[in-house]
Amino acid sequence: GDNSGNVLITGNEATGLGCLYAGATVGAWYPITPSTGVMDSFTKYCERFRVDSATGDRNYCIIQAEDELAAAGMVIGANWVGARAFTPTSGPGISLMSEFIGFAYYAEIPSVFINVQRVGPSTGMPTRTQQSDVMLCAYASHGDTKHPILFPANPHECFEMAVHAFDLAERLQTPVFMLSDLDIGMNDWMIPELDWDDSYRWDRGKVLGPKDLEKMDRFVRYLDVDGDGITYRTLPGEDPKGAFFTRGSGHNRYGAYTEDSDEYQDVLDRLLVKWKTAKSMVPDAVLNKAGRNTRLGILAYGSSDGAVIEARDRLAEQGIHVDYLRIRAFPFTAEVEEFLRAHDTIFVVEQNRDAQMRTLLMLEANDIADRLVSILHYNGQPIPSDCVVRGVSAHVEEEAAA
Repeated sequence: GDNSGNVLITGNEATGLGCLYAGATVGAWYPITPSTGVMDSFTKYCERFRVDSATGDRNYCIIQAEDELAAAGMVIGANWVGARAFTPTSGPGISLMSEFIGFAYYAEIPSVFINVQRVGPSTGMPTRTQQSDVMLCAYASHGDTKHPILFPANPHECFEMAVHAFDLAERLQTPVFMLSDLDIGMNDWMIPELDWDDSYRWDRGKVLGPKDLEKMDRFVRYLDVDGDGITYRTLPGEDPKGAFFTRGSGHNRYGAYTEDSDEYQDVLDRLLVKWKTAKSMVPDAVLNKAGRNTRLGILAYGSSDGAVIEARDRLAEQGIHVDYLRIRAFPFTAEVEEFLRAHDTIFVVEQNRDAQMRTLLMLEANDIADRLVSILHYNGQPIPSDCVVRGVSAHVEEEAAA
């Protein structure tokens, strides 16, 4: 067929290009399969686009750290200073980074974590694919935390969501995860050409400059001025009036150390308000309606998309019609809650043993447990449509016989 207007690209290469497009200048990492291609891509495009042709000066910094903990610390520090920085890793790396992730959440420092998932637990199977880091990333670190997650389904979305991740991190002043996987990240995909918009500008969120600070009696780092849970920040070194303490220990709205119960809870409650605001900022879910009215639905995310699309066609030939909603982000958007209410049975298709997305839905949405039916595939190979067809057909037959 005619492939004009299409490109052959891996998810990792598209992700690296997306990070460059988003304005990232710092990448810190420790090599780990299957994410290495992300930094290879970022390095290649930085050498092409971030070197001053006149002076030869490089406008980027790529650091191979001694381990994942160090990489996370470098990323958080670079973002705190005002750069856009990220780290590509996989599940074991996120496990090691968890304490730093909690620090960035509580101190409210933008940071981007690209997790190209592989088979776990432990070392697992580094060259096989899985979707088993959903719960790990949603609540990474000890204490009460919740982190935005983006779920690309193909390299085109890897590019777009990498850009969105940086804007989201700065708007929300929080760690943001993008969960790809080996299937998307390392395999070549035929996708429509990527869109490069020269008019794109970073969304840095609520950043106060010297002129803003001149008009203020006092800058209060953690004061919720607008009621959306997102406070105003300053970048270090720009103006003495914008100085504040950054700490991972208990702090009040001024950034001062505290062990006062009310002051501590004030900050933690505001972070929950910010989480609710995040729902309006993350990508919407994608709905595909069946050809006729049905009370059956399928929820899936990421690389399970292709198997579900094929399975729906095969099920329709058997007379089983299902609506399909592809989740693209956590926190869940309004469409997810509407989809759950609109269907009697919802099959949750995912590539892990423990039904992690189903668990997340049960935690974040009320009174739906009896309507969620898991279809699970976790042997390390990409999910086939047979898995979905068998799961849906068997349940429909059981219900008909009951």
